[in-house]
Amino acid sequence: MNKLEAFGYIAAQAARGDITFPTSVNAVLRLQLALDDPDCHVDEAIRLVLSEPQLAARTVALANTAAYGPAGGAQVSNVRAAVLRIGYRRLRGLVAALMVRQFGHRIADPLLRAKAEQLWTHSAQVAALAQAVARHVTRVDPDTALFAGIVHEVGGFYLLSRADEFPGLLEDDTENWGVLVEDVASLEIMRKLAIPAGVAEAIGGLRDGVLDPAPHTLLDTLLLANRYALVDSPLGGAADDHEAGPLDAAMLQLLRSEAAETAQALGDPTLV
Repeated sequence: MNKLEAFGYIAAQAARGDITFPTSVNAVLRLQLALDDPDCHVDEAIRLVLSEPQLAARTVALANTAAYGPAGGAQVSNVRAAVLRIGYRRLRGLVAALMVRQFGHRIADPLLRAKAEQLWTHSAQVAALAQAVARHVTRVDPDTALFAGIVHEVGGFYLLSRADEFPGLLEDDTENWGVLVEDVASLEIMRKLAIPAGVAEAIGGLRDGVLDPAPHTLLDTLLLANRYALVDSPLGGAADDHEAGPLDAAMLQLLRSEAAETAQALGDPTLV
């Protein structure tokens, strides 16, 4: 099977909904569904978080960042206090982060794993910047912006997870077939993951989106976060000038300073 046939095969599978998640993704997806249940008691939520050591560690780390901890407040040191501080909606973002990272779990090829780790670093930076941009510039809901940033490259993670099956699939893709397949996969994956419609629409508009002169939407938020993230996606597209754009140097410094701690709390690039 040549490269074009492989892209066509993956795209056709995605278009008809034939997407198989790694076992580890399914496990985290079940956790997300449980936490989304309005009848999920806080004690059950804490038990579920504790069942995933990475999630437990990240929940405590995020609760202790400036974005969530009260100014000069005491640091929390346990999952119960962390969950109570950040709340279910913010916990959902951390679950999404763990789920996205799990797509890299089955990648064996070292070069593909390196791409996946770069893609995660990019996603974490975009998510953290999106939250900061939402808070200071566009005034959309910061938690929704964080979540959207985490999942905005889910199609890319899926494509990387399939590339092990097709050696050379993502090398020298001058025709940008990978970008097209990634977009097709993203639509179906977001449907399977029950990504809210507004978030899915904003992510779908990223590829050809044009920033509003007065940024105010979730799409504008993601476009700004992508522009100012210092690590680019490894899956095609020209690199942005990470300093140019509508924001002045003082605002950009504020956003990056605030986002750095959140990005770190989301987890280092090493894939599990």
